[in-house]
Amino acid sequence: MAALLRVEELSVGFDTEDGFADVVDHVSFDLEAGETLGLVGESGCGKSVTALSIMGLLPKPAGRIHGGDILFKDESLPRIPPDRMRAIRGNRIAMIFQEPMTALNPVQRVGHQLAETFSLHEPGLSTETVTRRSLGLLEQVGIPAPEQRLLEYPHQLSGGMRQRVMIAMALASGPDILIADEPTTALDVTIQAQILELLRDLQRDTGMAIIFITHDLGVIAELCSRVVVMYAGRIAEQAPIGPLFTHPLHPYTRGLLASIPRLDDEPKTLLTTIPGSVPGIEELPSGCRFVNRCPFAVERCHGQAPVIDAPAPGRKVACHRWREVNAGDAEARST
Repeated sequence: MAALLRVEELSVGFDTEDGFADVVDHVSFDLEAGETLGLVGESGCGKSVTALSIMGLLPKPAGRIHGGDILFKDESLPRIPPDRMRAIRGNRIAMIFQEPMTALNPVQRVGHQLAETFSLHEPGLSTETVTRRSLGLLEQVGIPAPEQRLLEYPHQLSGGMRQRVMIAMALASGPDILIADEPTTALDVTIQAQILELLRDLQRDTGMAIIFITHDLGVIAELCSRVVVMYAGRIAEQAPIGPLFTHPLHPYTRGLLASIPRLDDEPKTLLTTIPGSVPGIEELPSGCRFVNRCPFAVERCHGQAPVIDAPAPGRKVACHRWREVNAGDAEARST
């Protein structure tokens, strides 16, 4: 069965004062109908730019796709006319954003903003139909007293309520794909758990596929079936959720997992960290982009970019030394 969405060797860059800079470099992954794919990595690794490229929302004229393709049901999104892209965006592929207070219009009531969604994708609906469907969406995402919420402004709602409104707007047209760009980052842990549970329930009920973008591997473990780990604009590793957590192949993935606090850690001990930070777009290394932070780097890593290796079905890794790095793990498992 063909994938619902295929990102093939996607390369995206921006014009800067110092010239053109690549921020996403030859990124490839597939999304099957009904699955949840996690896109994980530190801030600045290219996750959101990849999502905006899929949606056709790169800031113009600075940002542009200069290589690769994005295929939705075998239709090339970067190459279709603007009118066709507007018909797909928000209708077949929807997106919810990290901070709902900035995504919602602060001077328009919630009901008006929901109505705009229907008028854009289903013009001609009567006012009664729009109101009825808006109430149904708010009930679907678990908002109490939906009649009252339609009359309120975003600032009158809690952060969790605003995020549920954003999810309701994204679901208005019954999309095939929902892209969730760190939708729980600004929420407390209790509300975060409620939003994750809501997304699971909605996916079960509607059958939509989800791309969940986050820096939090704990969230990924709860929601996703497969994971794409990105670093500095490139894919470091792809794997099903189980193998990724039990046997990570890339040094960056190992570092991310090691940095997660554990209940059995000794109290008041320092957390494990990955030294350094993600390089800026003007200072990307010519070889492996993780080289300046990697404890396993050798001379080849500085001058030669690693190619994607496929060590097992469903697994991909981009590292010159992944076999040596994981050799000790294999010996430990065999004893």
